[in-house]
Amino acid sequence: MSQRLEVQIGVAKINKYASSESGDTVEIVERPHGGISVVVADGQRSGRSAKAISNLVVRKAISLLAEGVRDGAVARATHDYLHTLRGGKVSAELYIVSVDLFSQTLVVSRNARCPVLLRRAGEVTWLDQGSDAVGIHRYTKPAITELPLQAGLTLVVFTDGVWNAGSLSGTVIDLPALLSHVDGDDSYSSQELADAILAAALELDRGRPRDDATVLVLKLRPRTRPDEIRRLSMYFPI
Repeated sequence: MSQRLEVQIGVAKINKYASSESGDTVEIVERPHGGISVVVADGQRSGRSAKAISNLVVRKAISLLAEGVRDGAVARATHDYLHTLRGGKVSAELYIVSVDLFSQTLVVSRNARCPVLLRRAGEVTWLDQGSDAVGIHRYTKPAITELPLQAGLTLVVFTDGVWNAGSLSGTVIDLPALLSHVDGDDSYSSQELADAILAAALELDRGRPRDDATVLVLKLRPRTRPDEIRRLSMYFPI
């Protein structure tokens, strides 16, 4: 990676309609050898029980990543932990997205039914290798994709509240078309794109999401700031 890059991350999430808790959890951690990892977990069902599961899964994954454990091993160990703790009766869908500065790669680890959308050099592809949620089947392993860090890369991770939005009316979200329409020139920030995707999903559900919905957008761009300051912001309605 010769070009100096910046990482942009945006997250937008909302609870299932009339639910006080979201079963989706998102956390970020700095990697001990350089870089960052974002962990997204979608606990089985919704509400407080799902939140307890996703919190458990994310905490385990984050602790292992902070110790320098590699992403694939983190996903396997997190699965083993949940499987042992809950006797194989509880599941969670798990995504780990890492910008690894040691290997100079973007690593995507996925234990989920929902695919991950990747746009590189204007071309959209799906990361949709078969993989099972963690916690149920004994020998579950993640689907892993590793890509070189390069400008112009956009990654979109989402939970099934987005993927299944509008399913009752027979109209599902078309993410490639949405990206082409709102961000065809790659001008949106990661947060703007995450907001636009979630807004489209909510519109399909007529403003009443049928499931917890989370969108994570990661973009790699040429640096726009001369300084070395890292920035993180959040908007959290209470």
